[in-house]
Amino acid sequence: MTNPSEAPGSDESADSSEATAYAQALHDPWSALRIAGFRRYLAGNVFAALGMQMQTVAVGWEVWERTHDALLLGLVGLVQFLPVITLLLPAGHAADRFPRKRILFCCLALLVSSSLGLALISVTGGHIRWMFACLLLTGIARAFQQPTKASFLPQIVPRERFNNAVTWSTGGFHLASVLGPAVGGLVIAAAGRAAIVYALDAAATLIFLLLLLGVPARPQVLSTSEVSVRTLLAGLRFVYHTKTILAAITLDMFAVLLGGATMLFPIFASPEMLDVGPTGLGWMRAAPAIGALSMSFALAYRPPIRRAGPTLLWSVVGFGVAMIVFGLSRWFPLSLAALFLSGALDNISVVIRHTLVQMQTPDAMRGRVSAVNSLFIGASNELGGFESGLVARLTSPVISVVLGGIGTLIVVGLSALAWPEIRRYGRLDGTPEAPAGLPAGGEGTEAS
Repeated sequence: MTNPSEAPGSDESADSSEATAYAQALHDPWSALRIAGFRRYLAGNVFAALGMQMQTVAVGWEVWERTHDALLLGLVGLVQFLPVITLLLPAGHAADRFPRKRILFCCLALLVSSSLGLALISVTGGHIRWMFACLLLTGIARAFQQPTKASFLPQIVPRERFNNAVTWSTGGFHLASVLGPAVGGLVIAAAGRAAIVYALDAAATLIFLLLLLGVPARPQVLSTSEVSVRTLLAGLRFVYHTKTILAAITLDMFAVLLGGATMLFPIFASPEMLDVGPTGLGWMRAAPAIGALSMSFALAYRPPIRRAGPTLLWSVVGFGVAMIVFGLSRWFPLSLAALFLSGALDNISVVIRHTLVQMQTPDAMRGRVSAVNSLFIGASNELGGFESGLVARLTSPVISVVLGGIGTLIVVGLSALAWPEIRRYGRLDGTPEAPAGLPAGGEGTEAS
Protein backbone atom coordinates (compact mmCIF):
# COMPACT_ATOMS: atom_id res chain seq x y z
CA MET A 1 0.00 0.00 0.00
CA THR A 2 1.40 3.39 -0.96
CA ASN A 3 2.43 5.71 1.84
CA PRO A 4 0.15 8.80 1.66
CA SER A 5 3.03 11.19 2.09
CA GLU A 6 4.87 9.58 -0.77
CA ALA A 7 5.08 11.55 -3.98
CA PRO A 8 2.80 9.86 -6.49
CA GLY A 9 4.94 8.87 -9.38
CA SER A 10 8.20 8.61 -7.40
CA ASP A 11 10.11 5.30 -7.95
CA GLU A 12 7.32 3.95 -10.12
CA SER A 13 8.11 0.66 -11.75
CA ALA A 14 8.25 0.28 -15.50
CA ASP A 15 5.04 -1.68 -15.53
CA SER A 16 3.01 0.92 -13.60
CA SER A 17 0.53 1.28 -16.46
CA GLU A 18 -0.12 -2.47 -16.38
CA ALA A 19 -0.59 -2.31 -12.61
CA THR A 20 -3.03 0.56 -13.01
CA ALA A 21 -5.00 -1.35 -15.62
CA TYR A 22 -5.05 -4.39 -13.34
CA ALA A 23 -6.35 -2.30 -10.41
CA GLN A 24 -8.98 -0.82 -12.70
CA ALA A 25 -10.15 -4.29 -13.66
CA LEU A 26 -10.32 -5.39 -10.00
CA HIS A 27 -12.16 -2.28 -8.83
CA ASP A 28 -15.68 -2.92 -7.61
CA PRO A 29 -17.85 0.24 -7.79
CA TRP A 30 -20.47 -1.47 -5.58
CA SER A 31 -18.02 -2.63 -2.89
CA ALA A 32 -19.47 -0.56 -0.04
CA LEU A 33 -23.05 -1.35 -1.08
CA ARG A 34 -22.29 -5.06 -0.70
CA ILE A 35 -22.15 -4.47 3.07
CA ALA A 36 -25.68 -4.88 4.47
CA GLY A 37 -25.06 -2.47 7.34
CA PHE A 38 -23.91 0.27 5.00
CA ARG A 39 -26.95 -0.23 2.75
CA ARG A 40 -29.24 0.30 5.74
CA TYR A 41 -27.24 3.32 6.88
CA LEU A 42 -27.19 4.87 3.39
CA ALA A 43 -30.92 4.32 2.80
CA GLY A 44 -31.79 5.83 6.19
CA ASN A 45 -29.47 8.77 5.65
CA VAL A 46 -31.02 9.51 2.24
CA PHE A 47 -34.53 9.40 3.74
CA ALA A 48 -33.50 11.75 6.56
CA ALA A 49 -31.74 14.17 4.18
CA LEU A 50 -34.76 14.17 1.87
CA GLY A 51 -37.02 15.02 4.80
CA MET A 52 -34.66 17.75 5.98
CA GLN A 53 -34.61 19.39 2.54
CA MET A 54 -38.41 19.24 2.37
CA GLN A 55 -38.74 20.76 5.83
CA THR A 56 -36.35 23.59 4.99
CA VAL A 57 -38.63 24.65 2.13
CA ALA A 58 -41.74 24.29 4.31
CA VAL A 59 -40.40 26.34 7.21
CA GLY A 60 -39.39 29.22 4.95
CA TRP A 61 -42.75 29.13 3.19
CA GLU A 62 -44.81 29.07 6.41
CA VAL A 63 -42.82 31.77 8.22
CA TRP A 64 -43.21 34.10 5.24
CA GLU A 65 -46.90 33.27 4.78
CA ARG A 66 -47.67 33.90 8.44
CA THR A 67 -45.53 36.99 9.06
CA HIS A 68 -44.34 38.56 5.77
CA ASP A 69 -41.32 39.59 7.84
CA ALA A 70 -37.99 39.28 6.03
CA LEU A 71 -36.10 39.54 9.34
CA LEU A 72 -37.89 36.50 10.75
CA LEU A 73 -37.16 34.66 7.52
CA GLY A 74 -33.48 35.39 8.03
CA LEU A 75 -33.68 34.20 11.63
CA VAL A 76 -34.84 30.76 10.45
CA GLY A 77 -31.30 29.97 9.32
CA LEU A 78 -29.61 31.79 12.18
CA VAL A 79 -31.50 30.00 14.97
CA GLN A 80 -30.46 26.64 13.51
CA PHE A 81 -26.88 27.71 12.77
CA LEU A 82 -25.96 29.19 16.17
CA PRO A 83 -26.19 25.86 18.07
CA VAL A 84 -23.99 24.24 15.42
CA ILE A 85 -21.28 26.87 15.88
CA THR A 86 -21.43 26.89 19.69
CA LEU A 87 -21.83 23.15 20.31
CA LEU A 88 -19.75 21.48 17.59
CA LEU A 89 -16.55 21.17 19.65
CA PRO A 90 -18.33 19.68 22.70
CA ALA A 91 -20.30 17.47 20.28
CA GLY A 92 -17.08 16.21 18.74
CA HIS A 93 -15.71 15.36 22.18
CA ALA A 94 -18.94 13.51 23.01
CA ALA A 95 -18.59 11.48 19.80
CA ASP A 96 -15.15 10.35 20.98
CA ARG A 97 -16.12 9.71 24.60
CA PHE A 98 -19.48 7.91 24.20
CA PRO A 99 -20.79 5.27 21.77
CA ARG A 100 -21.56 7.06 18.51
CA LYS A 101 -24.50 4.88 17.60
CA ARG A 102 -26.20 5.82 20.87
CA ILE A 103 -25.60 9.52 20.23
CA LEU A 104 -27.11 9.17 16.75
CA PHE A 105 -30.24 7.58 18.24
CA CYS A 106 -30.64 10.55 20.59
CA CYS A 107 -30.12 13.07 17.79
CA LEU A 108 -32.62 11.37 15.50
CA ALA A 109 -35.18 11.11 18.30
CA LEU A 110 -34.80 14.85 18.99
CA LEU A 111 -35.22 15.63 15.28
CA VAL A 112 -38.40 13.54 15.12
CA SER A 113 -39.78 15.38 18.17
CA SER A 114 -38.90 18.76 16.67
CA SER A 115 -40.62 17.98 13.36
CA LEU A 116 -43.74 16.69 15.12
CA GLY A 117 -43.74 19.88 17.19
CA LEU A 118 -43.62 21.98 14.01
CA ALA A 119 -46.53 19.97 12.59
CA LEU A 120 -48.60 20.52 15.74
CA ILE A 121 -47.85 24.27 15.77
CA SER A 122 -48.74 24.53 12.09
CA VAL A 123 -52.07 22.70 12.52
CA THR A 124 -53.12 24.62 15.65
CA GLY A 125 -51.80 28.01 14.51
CA GLY A 126 -49.50 28.26 17.52
CA HIS A 127 -47.37 31.35 18.04
CA ILE A 128 -44.40 31.72 15.71
CA ARG A 129 -42.02 31.75 18.70
CA TRP A 130 -42.78 28.06 19.25
CA MET A 131 -41.69 27.34 15.70
CA PHE A 132 -38.34 28.94 16.46
CA ALA A 133 -38.08 26.89 19.66
CA CYS A 134 -38.48 23.72 17.59
CA LEU A 135 -35.91 24.97 15.07
CA LEU A 136 -33.50 25.62 17.94
CA LEU A 137 -33.90 21.97 18.99
CA THR A 138 -33.25 20.98 15.39
CA GLY A 139 -30.02 22.99 15.41
CA ILE A 140 -28.89 21.33 18.66
CA ALA A 141 -29.56 17.87 17.26
CA ARG A 142 -27.67 18.65 14.05
CA ALA A 143 -24.71 20.03 16.02
CA PHE A 144 -24.23 16.64 17.68
CA GLN A 145 -25.25 14.63 14.62
CA GLN A 146 -22.69 16.08 12.17
CA PRO A 147 -19.42 14.94 13.82
CA THR A 148 -21.03 11.73 15.07
CA LYS A 149 -22.20 10.61 11.63
CA ALA A 150 -18.87 11.46 10.03
CA SER A 151 -16.87 9.52 12.64
CA PHE A 152 -19.35 6.60 12.78
CA LEU A 153 -19.03 5.70 9.08
CA PRO A 154 -15.50 4.18 9.45
CA GLN A 155 -16.99 1.78 12.03
CA ILE A 156 -19.44 0.44 9.41
CA VAL A 157 -17.13 -0.13 6.44
CA PRO A 158 -13.50 -1.35 6.35
CA ARG A 159 -10.70 0.98 5.35
CA GLU A 160 -10.33 -0.41 1.83
CA ARG A 161 -14.01 0.34 1.08
CA PHE A 162 -14.25 3.65 2.90
CA ASN A 163 -13.60 5.87 -0.12
CA ASN A 164 -16.35 4.05 -2.02
CA ALA A 165 -18.71 4.49 0.94
CA VAL A 166 -18.00 8.24 1.08
CA THR A 167 -18.71 8.50 -2.65
CA TRP A 168 -22.09 6.78 -2.33
CA SER A 169 -22.93 8.81 0.79
CA THR A 170 -22.28 12.14 -0.90
CA GLY A 171 -24.23 10.94 -3.94
CA GLY A 172 -27.19 10.11 -1.71
CA PHE A 173 -27.05 13.53 -0.08
CA HIS A 174 -27.00 15.31 -3.42
CA LEU A 175 -29.89 13.17 -4.67
CA ALA A 176 -31.88 14.35 -1.64
CA SER A 177 -30.77 17.94 -2.33
CA VAL A 178 -32.21 17.71 -5.84
CA LEU A 179 -35.47 15.95 -4.97
CA GLY A 180 -36.20 17.37 -1.51
CA PRO A 181 -37.02 21.01 -2.34
CA ALA A 182 -39.10 19.96 -5.36
CA VAL A 183 -41.08 17.35 -3.42
CA GLY A 184 -41.56 19.75 -0.50
CA GLY A 185 -42.92 22.42 -2.79
CA LEU A 186 -45.27 19.99 -4.52
CA VAL A 187 -46.63 18.71 -1.19
CA ILE A 188 -47.26 22.24 0.07
CA ALA A 189 -48.97 23.17 -3.20
CA ALA A 190 -51.20 20.08 -3.04
CA ALA A 191 -52.06 20.30 0.67
CA GLY A 192 -52.14 24.07 1.01
CA ARG A 193 -50.23 23.95 4.29
CA ALA A 194 -46.82 22.93 5.59
CA ALA A 195 -47.92 20.62 8.43
CA ILE A 196 -47.89 17.50 6.27
CA VAL A 197 -44.29 18.22 5.20
CA TYR A 198 -43.21 18.36 8.85
CA ALA A 199 -44.97 15.05 9.48
CA LEU A 200 -43.25 13.50 6.46
CA ASP A 201 -39.88 14.72 7.73
CA ALA A 202 -40.58 13.14 11.12
CA ALA A 203 -41.48 9.86 9.38
CA ALA A 204 -38.35 9.95 7.19
CA THR A 205 -36.12 10.57 10.23
CA LEU A 206 -37.86 7.78 12.14
CA ILE A 207 -37.10 5.42 9.23
CA PHE A 208 -33.41 6.30 9.59
CA LEU A 209 -33.60 5.58 13.33
CA LEU A 210 -35.21 2.18 12.76
CA LEU A 211 -32.78 1.23 9.99
CA LEU A 212 -29.88 2.23 12.25
CA LEU A 213 -30.96 -0.49 14.70
CA GLY A 214 -29.88 -3.09 12.15
CA VAL A 215 -26.48 -1.52 11.40
CA PRO A 216 -23.64 -3.51 13.02
CA ALA A 217 -20.55 -1.48 13.85
CA ARG A 218 -17.01 -2.39 14.82
CA PRO A 219 -16.03 -1.59 18.45
CA GLN A 220 -15.21 2.04 19.00
CA VAL A 221 -12.01 3.23 20.67
CA LEU A 222 -13.29 5.55 23.39
CA SER A 223 -11.34 8.53 24.64
CA THR A 224 -10.88 8.42 28.41
CA SER A 225 -9.92 12.07 28.81
CA GLU A 226 -12.16 14.28 30.92
CA VAL A 227 -13.85 17.32 29.43
CA SER A 228 -11.52 20.31 29.52
CA VAL A 229 -10.46 23.15 27.29
CA ARG A 230 -7.44 21.10 26.28
CA THR A 231 -9.45 18.05 25.22
CA LEU A 232 -12.05 20.17 23.46
CA LEU A 233 -9.30 21.82 21.43
CA ALA A 234 -7.47 18.54 20.73
CA GLY A 235 -9.14 18.31 17.33
CA LEU A 236 -7.86 21.75 16.37
CA ARG A 237 -4.33 20.79 17.45
CA PHE A 238 -4.48 17.55 15.49
CA VAL A 239 -5.66 19.34 12.34
CA TYR A 240 -2.90 21.94 12.73
CA HIS A 241 -0.18 19.27 13.06
CA THR A 242 -1.54 17.09 10.23
CA LYS A 243 -0.67 19.26 7.27
CA THR A 244 -2.56 17.26 4.64
CA ILE A 245 -5.81 17.62 6.61
CA LEU A 246 -5.12 21.30 7.30
CA ALA A 247 -4.51 21.95 3.60
CA ALA A 248 -7.64 20.05 2.51
CA ILE A 249 -9.90 21.85 5.01
CA THR A 250 -8.38 25.25 4.17
CA LEU A 251 -8.88 24.71 0.44
CA ASP A 252 -12.50 23.67 0.83
CA MET A 253 -13.27 26.41 3.34
CA PHE A 254 -11.95 29.24 1.20
CA ALA A 255 -13.42 27.80 -1.99
CA VAL A 256 -16.86 27.93 -0.34
CA LEU A 257 -16.20 31.28 1.32
CA LEU A 258 -14.95 33.05 -1.81
CA GLY A 259 -16.35 31.04 -4.71
CA GLY A 260 -19.90 30.36 -3.54
CA ALA A 261 -22.61 32.43 -5.22
CA THR A 262 -25.86 30.71 -4.22
CA MET A 263 -27.19 33.77 -2.40
CA LEU A 264 -26.83 35.82 -5.59
CA PHE A 265 -28.76 33.43 -7.85
CA PRO A 266 -32.02 35.45 -7.62
CA ILE A 267 -30.15 38.48 -8.97
CA PHE A 268 -28.70 36.50 -11.88
CA ALA A 269 -32.18 35.16 -12.67
CA SER A 270 -33.66 38.68 -12.82
CA PRO A 271 -34.66 40.44 -16.09
CA GLU A 272 -31.61 42.71 -15.81
CA MET A 273 -29.27 39.74 -16.20
CA LEU A 274 -30.26 36.26 -17.44
CA ASP A 275 -34.03 36.95 -17.39
CA VAL A 276 -35.07 33.37 -16.62
CA GLY A 277 -37.61 33.94 -13.83
CA PRO A 278 -38.36 31.59 -10.93
CA THR A 279 -38.22 28.48 -13.11
CA GLY A 280 -34.70 29.34 -14.23
CA LEU A 281 -33.78 30.14 -10.62
CA GLY A 282 -34.89 26.65 -9.63
CA TRP A 283 -32.69 25.12 -12.31
CA MET A 284 -29.77 27.27 -11.19
CA ARG A 285 -30.12 25.97 -7.64
CA ALA A 286 -30.44 22.39 -8.85
CA ALA A 287 -27.55 22.43 -11.35
CA PRO A 288 -24.65 22.17 -8.82
CA ALA A 289 -26.39 19.29 -6.99
CA ILE A 290 -27.04 17.48 -10.29
CA GLY A 291 -23.37 17.92 -11.21
CA ALA A 292 -22.27 16.61 -7.81
CA LEU A 293 -24.62 13.62 -8.08
CA SER A 294 -23.28 12.79 -11.55
CA MET A 295 -19.70 13.00 -10.27
CA SER A 296 -20.55 10.68 -7.39
CA PHE A 297 -21.52 7.95 -9.85
CA ALA A 298 -18.37 8.61 -11.91
CA LEU A 299 -16.14 8.37 -8.83
CA ALA A 300 -17.88 5.19 -7.66
CA TYR A 301 -17.06 3.49 -10.97
CA ARG A 302 -13.37 4.28 -10.90
CA PRO A 303 -10.66 2.97 -8.53
CA PRO A 304 -9.52 5.11 -5.56
CA ILE A 305 -7.74 8.23 -6.74
CA ARG A 306 -4.01 7.56 -7.07
CA ARG A 307 -2.89 11.21 -6.98
CA ALA A 308 -5.35 12.56 -4.44
CA GLY A 309 -3.39 15.69 -3.54
CA PRO A 310 -2.91 17.07 -7.06
CA THR A 311 -6.47 16.01 -7.93
CA LEU A 312 -7.78 18.01 -4.97
CA LEU A 313 -5.81 21.09 -6.05
CA TRP A 314 -6.93 20.88 -9.67
CA SER A 315 -10.57 20.26 -8.73
CA VAL A 316 -10.61 23.47 -6.68
CA VAL A 317 -8.93 25.31 -9.57
CA GLY A 318 -11.66 24.02 -11.87
CA PHE A 319 -14.32 25.13 -9.39
CA GLY A 320 -12.90 28.65 -9.36
CA VAL A 321 -12.77 28.81 -13.17
CA ALA A 322 -16.36 27.52 -13.41
CA MET A 323 -17.57 30.28 -11.08
CA ILE A 324 -15.73 32.92 -13.13
CA VAL A 325 -17.48 31.61 -16.26
CA PHE A 326 -20.84 31.71 -14.46
CA GLY A 327 -20.25 35.29 -13.34
CA LEU A 328 -19.41 36.47 -16.85
CA SER A 329 -22.02 34.42 -18.73
CA ARG A 330 -25.08 36.06 -20.27
CA TRP A 331 -26.29 32.87 -21.95
CA PHE A 332 -28.43 30.70 -19.67
CA PRO A 333 -27.29 27.28 -21.00
CA LEU A 334 -23.66 28.29 -20.42
CA SER A 335 -24.52 29.49 -16.90
CA LEU A 336 -26.18 26.15 -16.12
CA ALA A 337 -23.20 24.26 -17.57
CA ALA A 338 -20.81 26.26 -15.38
CA LEU A 339 -22.91 25.57 -12.28
CA PHE A 340 -23.16 21.87 -13.17
CA LEU A 341 -19.36 21.74 -13.54
CA SER A 342 -18.84 23.63 -10.26
CA GLY A 343 -20.94 21.05 -8.41
CA ALA A 344 -19.14 18.13 -10.04
CA LEU A 345 -15.68 19.50 -9.23
CA ASP A 346 -16.72 20.49 -5.71
CA ASN A 347 -17.86 16.92 -5.09
CA ILE A 348 -14.37 15.64 -5.96
CA SER A 349 -13.01 18.00 -3.31
CA VAL A 350 -15.62 16.86 -0.76
CA VAL A 351 -14.92 13.14 -1.30
CA ILE A 352 -11.14 13.60 -1.06
CA ARG A 353 -11.38 15.83 2.02
CA HIS A 354 -13.80 13.62 3.90
CA THR A 355 -11.89 10.42 3.11
CA LEU A 356 -8.56 12.01 3.96
CA VAL A 357 -9.83 13.42 7.27
CA GLN A 358 -11.27 10.10 8.47
CA MET A 359 -8.40 7.92 7.25
CA GLN A 360 -5.68 10.15 8.71
CA THR A 361 -7.36 10.46 12.13
CA PRO A 362 -7.13 7.90 14.98
CA ASP A 363 -10.55 6.52 15.97
CA ALA A 364 -10.41 8.07 19.45
CA MET A 365 -10.17 11.56 17.88
CA ARG A 366 -12.43 11.21 14.85
CA GLY A 367 -15.35 12.98 16.53
CA ARG A 368 -13.36 16.07 17.47
CA VAL A 369 -11.56 16.29 14.13
CA SER A 370 -14.87 15.84 12.29
CA ALA A 371 -16.30 18.64 14.44
CA VAL A 372 -13.47 20.96 13.40
CA ASN A 373 -14.09 20.06 9.78
CA SER A 374 -17.84 20.73 10.10
CA LEU A 375 -17.21 23.96 12.02
CA PHE A 376 -14.92 25.42 9.36
CA ILE A 377 -17.07 24.39 6.41
CA GLY A 378 -20.33 25.42 8.10
CA ALA A 379 -18.96 28.82 9.04
CA SER A 380 -17.65 29.36 5.51
CA ASN A 381 -21.11 28.57 4.10
CA GLU A 382 -22.76 31.23 6.25
CA LEU A 383 -19.97 33.80 5.90
CA GLY A 384 -19.67 33.07 2.18
CA GLY A 385 -23.25 34.17 1.58
CA PHE A 386 -22.62 37.37 3.53
CA GLU A 387 -19.33 38.01 1.71
CA SER A 388 -20.97 37.56 -1.70
CA GLY A 389 -23.81 39.89 -0.81
CA LEU A 390 -21.51 42.54 0.65
CA VAL A 391 -19.17 42.63 -2.35
CA ALA A 392 -22.17 42.65 -4.72
CA ARG A 393 -23.64 45.59 -2.79
CA LEU A 394 -20.36 47.53 -2.93
CA THR A 395 -19.58 46.68 -6.56
CA SER A 396 -21.87 44.45 -8.63
CA PRO A 397 -23.02 40.80 -8.62
CA VAL A 398 -20.78 40.01 -11.59
CA ILE A 399 -17.70 41.48 -9.91
CA SER A 400 -18.55 39.63 -6.70
CA VAL A 401 -18.69 36.22 -8.40
CA VAL A 402 -15.66 36.81 -10.65
CA LEU A 403 -13.51 38.12 -7.80
CA GLY A 404 -14.58 35.13 -5.70
CA GLY A 405 -13.44 32.76 -8.44
CA ILE A 406 -10.12 34.57 -8.80
CA GLY A 407 -9.69 34.51 -5.02
CA THR A 408 -10.24 30.75 -5.07
CA LEU A 409 -7.43 30.34 -7.64
CA ILE A 410 -5.10 32.43 -5.48
CA VAL A 411 -5.91 30.31 -2.41
CA VAL A 412 -5.06 27.13 -4.35
CA GLY A 413 -1.68 28.57 -5.33
CA LEU A 414 -0.89 29.72 -1.78
CA SER A 415 -1.99 26.38 -0.31
CA ALA A 416 0.18 24.41 -2.72
CA LEU A 417 3.17 26.55 -1.71
CA ALA A 418 2.44 26.56 2.03
CA TRP A 419 1.76 22.82 2.32
CA PRO A 420 3.86 20.83 -0.18
CA GLU A 421 2.57 17.69 1.59
CA ILE A 422 -0.75 18.06 -0.22
CA ARG A 423 1.03 18.20 -3.59
CA ARG A 424 2.74 14.89 -2.80
CA TYR A 425 -0.27 13.08 -1.34
CA GLY A 426 -0.76 9.82 -3.21
CA ARG A 427 -3.44 7.13 -3.00
CA LEU A 428 -6.64 8.22 -1.29
CA ASP A 429 -6.89 4.90 0.56
CA GLY A 430 -3.31 5.10 1.86
CA THR A 431 -2.27 4.24 5.40
CA PRO A 432 -2.47 7.26 7.76
CA GLU A 433 0.44 8.53 9.75
CA ALA A 434 0.05 10.31 13.09
CA PRO A 435 1.58 13.81 13.12
CA ALA A 436 4.75 14.41 15.04
CA GLY A 437 4.20 15.03 18.74
CA LEU A 438 0.86 13.21 18.94
CA PRO A 439 0.41 9.52 19.82
CA ALA A 440 -1.22 7.31 17.24
CA GLY A 441 -4.27 6.79 19.42
CA GLY A 442 -4.86 10.35 20.65
CA GLU A 443 -4.97 10.68 24.42
CA GLY A 444 -5.66 7.81 26.77
CA THR A 445 -8.04 5.41 25.05
CA GLU A 446 -9.83 2.17 25.70
CA ALA A 447 -11.75 -0.22 23.53
CA SER A 448 -15.48 -0.03 23.87
